[in-house]
Amino acid sequence: MRNLYLEDKKYILNTYNRLDLIIERGEGSYLYDSNGEKYLDMYSGISVNNLGHDKEIASRIAMQASKYIHLSNYFVSESTINLAKLLVENTFASKVFFTNSGAEANEAAIKLCRKYGKKLSEEKYQILSAYNSFHGRTCGGLTLTGQDKYQNDFKPLISGVDYFRYNDIESLNEKVSDNTCAVFLEIIQGEGGIVEISQEFIDNLNELSKRHNFLIVIDEIQTGIGRTGDVFAYEKYGFTPHVVTLAKSLGGGIPLGAMLVCKDLEGIFEPGDHGTTFGGNPVACAAGEYVVNEVINTNLCNDVKEKGNYLLSKLQKIKEKYPNIIRELRGRGLMIGIEAGEYAGIIKETALNKKLLLNVTNKTIIRLLPPLNIKMHELDEFIRLFEEILAEI
Repeated sequence: MRNLYLEDKKYILNTYNRLDLIIERGEGSYLYDSNGEKYLDMYSGISVNNLGHDKEIASRIAMQASKYIHLSNYFVSESTINLAKLLVENTFASKVFFTNSGAEANEAAIKLCRKYGKKLSEEKYQILSAYNSFHGRTCGGLTLTGQDKYQNDFKPLISGVDYFRYNDIESLNEKVSDNTCAVFLEIIQGEGGIVEISQEFIDNLNELSKRHNFLIVIDEIQTGIGRTGDVFAYEKYGFTPHVVTLAKSLGGGIPLGAMLVCKDLEGIFEPGDHGTTFGGNPVACAAGEYVVNEVINTNLCNDVKEKGNYLLSKLQKIKEKYPNIIRELRGRGLMIGIEAGEYAGIIKETALNKKLLLNVTNKTIIRLLPPLNIKMHELDEFIRLFEEILAEI
């Protein structure tokens, strides 16, 4: 019998710490291994499978694939147009540029911001990003990512990028100038430990943007498409960004990203300025059309808020019972961080033995990103198992 875990190590560059678990299929909020055992999936492909393992997505993919899988960007495609129309008509966006991933969406945004700045002044090329942020692993995305542990082995990276302390108004004010062309920001730092931006910081950023004429780029790659209980996480702050980057859940599991731009920026790129062979792939966009329609035109976002509040309330009771293990709870909607210090890794390993899939980020944070349509009894199942784990520890 083949050992896929060992073959993976033999033939694929070992850039990931794989689980020694062979998955045969997914259904709803569960994954099933090669022995037929089922696992409750509480991070849904790291916020990719926002609708769980939905058979309707597979149906939409098959339907489009039966017509054609790929054309090229010399042709228009109905599914690509349908998804772009949904995004434009239901968000701030005036136009959409499709990519294959979040890193590529951020690369497109870097180029757009640099060209925007260059039209105003040869010196207006500075880009600012937050310490402890994460914006991808390409050279541009890595430069935006304010974490030395990801950057050090790959320097020198692109020039003209500097960093401010997240949620620190004074730190941002010290870095901004008339030479700033853009500020990139996550509303909730995902890889950084589920830390949310403050209203005061956003208000200050918005004022600085008007004063110094720079663009605000909101990275919604992990938070977007309903994850926080709104279509986009920035919506609760009462402002409109110039650019939003998307990926992860956008394609329902198929590689798909997007850069959304406001009306004032739709003419910055000209034909030939940017492109992609596979971005806006018809099959990926057929899946994306279904996902976005489910988030926008159903009660899903309200359900996410209710489930998030329910989950946080249950976790708060567990925190009170085990204060030496659970130090802090953070998050919004179904994007929740549990600060567990040195216990995080132990919790993750114990959970796997109990057929519960948990993700750890920033070494100490249990990051919960369950499917947005997870059922209430499945949340109760998680709570029961999680409390069992803490009791054993």
